[in-house]
Amino acid sequence: MKNKPVVSTTEIRSHFPALERKHNGFPVAYFDGPGGTQTPRQVAEAMSEYLFHHNANTHWEYPTSAETDELLLDARRTMAEFFNCRADEVSFGANMTTITFHIARALGRRFNPGDEIVVTELDHHGNVAPWLDMARERGLTVRTVRMLTETGQLDWDDLAESINRNTKLLAIGAASNALGTINDIQRAVRMAHDAGALAYVDAVHYAPHNLVDVRDLECDFLACSAYKFYGPHIGVLYGRHDLIESLDVPKLEPAPNEAPDRLETGTQNHEGIVGAAAAVKFLASFAEGNTLREKLQNSYSALHDRGMSLLTRLWHGLNSIDGVTVYGPDPSQPRTPTISFTYKEIPSVEITRHLVKLGVFASHGDFYAQTVIERLGKVDQGLLRVGCSCYSTEEEIDRLLEGVRDFARNSK
Repeated sequence: MKNKPVVSTTEIRSHFPALERKHNGFPVAYFDGPGGTQTPRQVAEAMSEYLFHHNANTHWEYPTSAETDELLLDARRTMAEFFNCRADEVSFGANMTTITFHIARALGRRFNPGDEIVVTELDHHGNVAPWLDMARERGLTVRTVRMLTETGQLDWDDLAESINRNTKLLAIGAASNALGTINDIQRAVRMAHDAGALAYVDAVHYAPHNLVDVRDLECDFLACSAYKFYGPHIGVLYGRHDLIESLDVPKLEPAPNEAPDRLETGTQNHEGIVGAAAAVKFLASFAEGNTLREKLQNSYSALHDRGMSLLTRLWHGLNSIDGVTVYGPDPSQPRTPTISFTYKEIPSVEITRHLVKLGVFASHGDFYAQTVIERLGKVDQGLLRVGCSCYSTEEEIDRLLEGVRDFARNSK
């Protein structure tokens, strides 16, 4: 059954206890996935199993410590399948932002005044602020690539002009968490490498919807967060092995100096690491295949088709409501099933509160993609963001749309 899901949306939904919740008599529809998805039983059970039966620190000669070592190694191998890389190129941290600050500090030690960093207006500030902070400390120049406000896409001509012989790093998002835009990362990475620069990719919003392949992207670093794809609150980093080995990374002297352990300061969130691996295995369980990677490929393919069908329904429904403005690329362009919109000049929080009455949970504000909101001129109003996840249904889309229509009728 290649490229076909083994399980239906109904079956997928049965694994999420959160979907049993009701509000105002309605089953809750969670459209807040871009800020953090719900968690299936399998993930919580894997974490509980670890804490109840294997909880220990690492590298000691007694059973629970050895079991912890094996579970953490299994998690690295699982995430390596997820990224399509080596297990010793996977490390863990608190979240993508914390990981990025850590890598920025290490990379900054090899950069000199006059060197340049390139960031973009389209990015979450988790992939902007760490580089700005490092640039201030090291006396570097930061160039910011423009976003095209009419399409929600990057200005590729501006990116080409921003990268030059002084560029040492390009920090770029694979997908916009605010607008759903998917960037051509392979193209951007080649531009960076052609100039002799490194490429650091934020895949936090990309990884839940498109299977990462770091070998295909040819990036040097790629970070994501497991809680965006049904796992616990933990960040995961791919780093090219030779690069990790060469980094002057902040670390304790007695701590391991081999990749990838040298990136992980202090005792790690063992149960979170186990949970991240369980989330990947949960995603793989949706489809058949001979390997974990093949199962993931088939599952992601089926979920992509399903997500784009929901996105198209949502896109056309919102655009049919007078006074609604939808932002970002249309469904014919590369994008995730995440849409942000406004209604006239009314603050997005007011629409969010109205939707809650129908059991529809959606997020509002700037989503830490502050520059996107500034460029759209919506700092005071904010955007209302709707994200489809593996458990989203057409009925939930229709209920959300009816809620927006009802808000519009009552706001005239």
